[in-house]
Amino acid sequence: MDRVFNKVRNLDAYPKINEDFYSRTLSGGVITLVASIAMFLLFCSELGLYLHTVTETKLVVDTSRGEKLHINFDITFPAVSCTLLSLDAMDISGEQHLDIRHDIIKKRIDSNGKVIEERKEGIGGPQIEKPLQRHGGRLEHNETYCGSCFGAEASDDECCNSCEEVREAYRRKGWGLTNPDLIDQCKREGFAQKIKDEEGEGCNIYGSLEVNKVAGNFHFVKSFHQSSIHIPDLLTFQEDSYNISHKINKLSFGDHYPGKKNPLDGVHWFQENPNGMYQYFLKVVPTIYTSIRGYTIQSNQFSVTEHYKSPEIGRRSLPGVFFFYDLSPIKVTFTETHISFLHFMTNVCAIVGGIFTVAGIVDSFVYHGHKALRKKMEIGKLG
Repeated sequence: MDRVFNKVRNLDAYPKINEDFYSRTLSGGVITLVASIAMFLLFCSELGLYLHTVTETKLVVDTSRGEKLHINFDITFPAVSCTLLSLDAMDISGEQHLDIRHDIIKKRIDSNGKVIEERKEGIGGPQIEKPLQRHGGRLEHNETYCGSCFGAEASDDECCNSCEEVREAYRRKGWGLTNPDLIDQCKREGFAQKIKDEEGEGCNIYGSLEVNKVAGNFHFVKSFHQSSIHIPDLLTFQEDSYNISHKINKLSFGDHYPGKKNPLDGVHWFQENPNGMYQYFLKVVPTIYTSIRGYTIQSNQFSVTEHYKSPEIGRRSLPGVFFFYDLSPIKVTFTETHISFLHFMTNVCAIVGGIFTVAGIVDSFVYHGHKALRKKMEIGKLG
């Protein structure tokens, strides 16, 4: 066994020297101090690089199908009242949603931008008398209510029990509801009075909507709808020009992820000419963000161009703010990474070993230089 230990001892690459033979110098102490400081600084730098995450970007073809596109918005219209402001969405597949109310919140604001009232989108109000039945009489006790559609019934047994249902029946017929005061349901719900009460107010509308992941558009218009044709029929209430000035407080597609920038956030546009259509053309890029812990966020980025379309003389156009979006076939993936621990340890060892070696060479050079200089001085004195 002793022979084995002796052979292993002969492999020692770090032979030890008795402390009696050590020679400590001032220059060696200074070099050791400088080397230690350099090691510490470089170690801190390497540790910072190890802890710092780096985002890798990759472009791939988007092969997803049948997904939905989530749109978040917060837009202020200082010159359009909440009752007269509606949100529509439609896409190239033919699907359309008119006067969207689900997940929509509206805030009535005054001319100074102060909030008057916040409410879920919808029309409601107290009933002023017993409802008018489809047959012409008033609703009696133990009688089922079936309101008249005022000539817009699609069948003999169709009922319109609210102002909204009457307006929907008129839309299907392609008729304009020009005087809600004559409609019993609207009178009971105070719709006409609500429009008059909100005259001169603005509206902040915010919320979200979910649409098919295909090209389409959504728009905010100050009008009612007539089937698939949109004609503003509220000029009876407000004969002034449509003012579509607006401020986009927030507009995003999908969830937020670190570093995401929405180019339309904070954009404000003030209308100079009456009426007209303000159009935004958006190119939506599907994006996947994967955090350092493996958490994945499905989202989207977008680029935008904008255009204002002035009203044509002699032709009535639909004033409003339109967002036309199209989807990019390329998907962007962001992945957070950092260097591996083994790579970090390799760099630390290289720093310590490299500085130690260089410091030893410098110390040896300085020591032998001083030693040679002293020897020459001693020879000079003897001579």
